[in-house]
Amino acid sequence: MIPRKIRSGARKSNCDVEAFDHWIAVDWSTTTMAIARLTKARTEPMVIETQANQDELKAYLAKLPGHKVLTFEETTTAHWLYLELHEFVDRIIICDPVRNRLLSEGPKTDKIDARKLCLLLRSGLLKEVFHTLEQDHNLRKFISAYEDVVKMGVRLLNQRAALYRAYGCSAGSAVTEPTAKVIDEHLASGINWYEETKASYEALFRQLLRTDHRIRRQTDLPGIACIGAVKIVARVIDARRFADKRHYLSYCGLVKHQRVSGQRLYGYRRPRFDRTLKAVYKTAALNALMRPNPMREYYDHLRSKGIPEHHARHAVARRIATISYGMLKTATMYEPYRWREHRQVKTNTSSS
Repeated sequence: MIPRKIRSGARKSNCDVEAFDHWIAVDWSTTTMAIARLTKARTEPMVIETQANQDELKAYLAKLPGHKVLTFEETTTAHWLYLELHEFVDRIIICDPVRNRLLSEGPKTDKIDARKLCLLLRSGLLKEVFHTLEQDHNLRKFISAYEDVVKMGVRLLNQRAALYRAYGCSAGSAVTEPTAKVIDEHLASGINWYEETKASYEALFRQLLRTDHRIRRQTDLPGIACIGAVKIVARVIDARRFADKRHYLSYCGLVKHQRVSGQRLYGYRRPRFDRTLKAVYKTAALNALMRPNPMREYYDHLRSKGIPEHHARHAVARRIATISYGMLKTATMYEPYRWREHRQVKTNTSSS
């Protein structure tokens, strides 16, 4: 089988690593890089170490004949390397360093890490981190920057409130003690910057809402507004990279994994998940339950069956996430009572 370049944004797996002629791993740092390479004729990686230079790495990859797959770990420079090197190999797998437990065993150097990464790549044991060439990846940068600004602003507001409490002042009143007054002025300056920056990001998100149909469709879901819709599209980018809704719910942290051995259940394990998406869907569930809508009807139905309030609320969050995933994957609009049509078709089929 001759491998072809993976289309940007497509769902990928490690099952096709056998089709390549070269398996290459790079351990990249700001000053040096270690390159390990395996071929079909070699069982032990060949490792070299040199200065970190993308031009040298490009030249090294370009002179290798045949089909090549490259891997390196997810770091702050990973996406830059992805954009720089994607034309010189058939496939790039950016792997999750948290999942590479083998790297923590024994001595650690750049050459050793590159060798281990190469062996894991050849065996198809790497957990891939999603990257794409599409411009939608820039949305993640906006969302990340926006969330950093919000966290900083909340911290400043809490510090100011604590300062007022320490001097017995009510919110909005001015402190008179000289030291506290200086601190309050600096905090007020930071809060003003936070409010202006937050407003500019939200204006950008409203502009995206008008121009991007995917974001606009997400706001049709109960409980999801402009910022939540932008976060969903920015974090997901391409819903086709998830095999089905169960994988997506796991990615959102809305389900737990069973721990089963010998047909015996040993509890549940929480997967590693995207905290941004979990917060969006949990908040959407709370907002949806505040007014009449199909999600509120679903919640009332669950409560009437005796399901506890927190379980019913969590089920609403999963329902919203499932519909959101389906809309992104199929590029369709929100249909509130579509499940009734499916149930009616199923009933008619079974009766006939």
